[in-house]
Amino acid sequence: MRIQIVDAFTSRPFTGNPAGVCLLPAGPWPDDAWLGQLAAELNHPETAFALPLPAGAEADWEIRWFTPLVEANLCGHATLATVHTLRREGLLTGGPVRFLSRSGGLLTAWADGDEGEDGEITLDFPSAPTTEVPTPAGLADALGVRPEATFRTGALGDLLAVLPDEAAVRALRPDLAAIAALSLREELRGVIVTAAAATGAESGYDFVSRFFAPARGIPEDPVTGSAHTVLAPYWAARLGRLDALTGLQASGRPGRVKVALQGDRVLLTGRAVTVLEATLRV
Repeated sequence: MRIQIVDAFTSRPFTGNPAGVCLLPAGPWPDDAWLGQLAAELNHPETAFALPLPAGAEADWEIRWFTPLVEANLCGHATLATVHTLRREGLLTGGPVRFLSRSGGLLTAWADGDEGEDGEITLDFPSAPTTEVPTPAGLADALGVRPEATFRTGALGDLLAVLPDEAAVRALRPDLAAIAALSLREELRGVIVTAAAATGAESGYDFVSRFFAPARGIPEDPVTGSAHTVLAPYWAARLGRLDALTGLQASGRPGRVKVALQGDRVLLTGRAVTVLEATLRV
């Protein structure tokens, strides 16, 4: 069985968000413990496992995502990495590819370009609504800055914290132990921080973000596709923009995510590049 390491939401190696991708043979799923152990061994923010489904099924593949510590409910960058891998392996049929997920339902994706090319990939994910809430106790101290507003994100399970400006987002050096304790207390997956781009669309992006999920084994996620299912509707409403927006996740491995709203869905578009292929021997 082969494993590939793919940098997602980037076209340059060693930037964007790395993901492990494992295309499983047809049949039953391996034990959950084995999936978790392999994800922990790879030690990337997420590892995607994709299992082919028989002809006539409601989807083409079933997909699951694991952090080094737990199984995730939804992961954008590892899904994009999986589509990139399917394209390189010649396993796309030319139309959309459908993934059945245990928590996100049916997810659809499509890739530009022919087999083996590195064109853009678009994911069709459910939009995550936000509800404004009081700033949780300890959040300002954990971040080192007081948010202008905070929001819960429903089933996604994150907390969205809006900061005063792009400089504040980039300058964050959060107390990760405090973020982890807050996440466990508030039953959060993680904390998204965001602000408008300093120079608006002239910079090539409309908003910036960062994402911290230390309680899930991800101190800082480089580029978080699922977080953009929250950021897209939030910034579309705040900026009064009905056209597509671009988000920059300003981590140490930055990446850009194009987003567009379609009703209660969000289209996430980006590129990916394979940096390593290996053979699993256990």
